[in-house]
Amino acid sequence: MKIYREINSFRDVRQPVLTTGTFDGVHLGHKKIINRLLELAQATDGESVVLTFDPHPRMVLYPDDDSLRLLSTLDEKIELLAQAGVQHLIIYPFTKEFSRLSSLDFVRNILVNQIHTRKLVIGYNHHFGRNREGSFEHLKEFGPLYGFDVEEIPAQDVDHIEVSSTKIRAALQSGQVDTANLYLGHRYSLDGTVVKGKQLGRTLGFPTANLETGNPFKLIPSDGIYAVYGEWKGTRYEGMMSIGMNPTVAGKQRTIEVNLLNFDQDIYGETLRVLFVKKMRDEQKFAGLDELRLQLHKDKEEAQRIFRDQARLLPT
Repeated sequence: MKIYREINSFRDVRQPVLTTGTFDGVHLGHKKIINRLLELAQATDGESVVLTFDPHPRMVLYPDDDSLRLLSTLDEKIELLAQAGVQHLIIYPFTKEFSRLSSLDFVRNILVNQIHTRKLVIGYNHHFGRNREGSFEHLKEFGPLYGFDVEEIPAQDVDHIEVSSTKIRAALQSGQVDTANLYLGHRYSLDGTVVKGKQLGRTLGFPTANLETGNPFKLIPSDGIYAVYGEWKGTRYEGMMSIGMNPTVAGKQRTIEVNLLNFDQDIYGETLRVLFVKKMRDEQKFAGLDELRLQLHKDKEEAQRIFRDQARLLPT
């Protein structure tokens, strides 16, 4: 996939077939659009193009609202779009000035004059331009004037529920990572740098990698104990993750700790990717370390059962 961080560098692309949006999480609904994009590009001897925005528009339009958390960082989004088979990705800087662009100017100046769009694929109820004034009806009017076709893709349903980034965020924030994975079509993940912690896990027989994610806008699922996979240097390991305040030892800040099963290497300073499988329980305060150690053994048994049962639902 070729990446363009300046739209002026986008040129010499044959018969561009375009879709546009934020694509946070690149979930099943997005993949439905992308699959149609790829079909049309192949059928018309064209090339598939995704136009996305950075930062997320809500961060620019509502700078005082710090509640938004994202399913994917920009790097993760790039990786997911490449895996989906997109040929060209334009990352357009979203600014206050850009947000004031009318729907007509957006179509004429960007989609037509700069991208030279021949076919446009959009999701259900897609809006664009100043105050979200642009719609599918507008695009059907603009298309014949500027020489492109437009196609609207229906929403993707899973178990009669319309998939959206908002619903996936809500599922993760309530600990329903298996539901989020189902809507995403892949396991929710986060990357972190392994840093030194209190090393309490070692004394309990469950050494943990303490993670710093480095991106304050990346969504961290709700506090609790999870069955997870950890990926390090191309190898995947089964594991357990604790997110929370460590109340048994009177922790004073939220931590993210991963215990990788059958793993014994020093990975301080390394990047570890964690893929969520299922929440096992809420965080609890135990009477002491012996009771906590006993629970951790039970958690390990439960995690191993989950790995066996869940393997058939999503590729590992």
